[in-house]
Amino acid sequence: NSVRKLKRKLKREQRRLSRKYEHKKKRGEKTATYSANIAKQVKKIQAIHYKLTNIRNDYTNKVVNEIAKTKPSHITIEDLNSSGMMKNRHLAKAVAEQRFYCFKQKLECKCKDNGIELRVVDRFYPSSKTCSCCGNIKKDLKLADRTYTCQECGLVIDRDLNASINLANAKIYKIA
Repeated sequence: NSVRKLKRKLKREQRRLSRKYEHKKKRGEKTATYSANIAKQVKKIQAIHYKLTNIRNDYTNKVVNEIAKTKPSHITIEDLNSSGMMKNRHLAKAVAEQRFYCFKQKLECKCKDNGIELRVVDRFYPSSKTCSCCGNIKKDLKLADRTYTCQECGLVIDRDLNASINLANAKIYKIA
């Protein structure tokens, strides 16, 4: 909720800065020279970016701590192709905001400190497409399909829950 408000505020402040530059351009002044008002506006935008970064850092730290507090014997994560996900213009912003690499690094560090084994499953492992009950692989699963329905055993389960069960039971992994 606070992130959404800050994003809206950021958008507004960036628009305001853009108008100041456009106004300067109309009067025929060089845009490379900063006026005092433009400098103030840039500082406002930087402050909002700083707040957003702190909120995201705090969130990842809290999630990693929450996971480590349960003291599991091992944690399994999937090696995601985030650069490929960034090419999808509908997902790019959401993927960038999640900061997967930062999350993975913090998790690795926390696991080392607490003696937890961190398993990294290959990105080509079909965790979403495999049935967690019978092991049947569904080839034609789209991103829009949010529930997994198995044709073999008739299991109907949330797609993400199915993938997490499959990752927990994965036999082939690297230890980070």
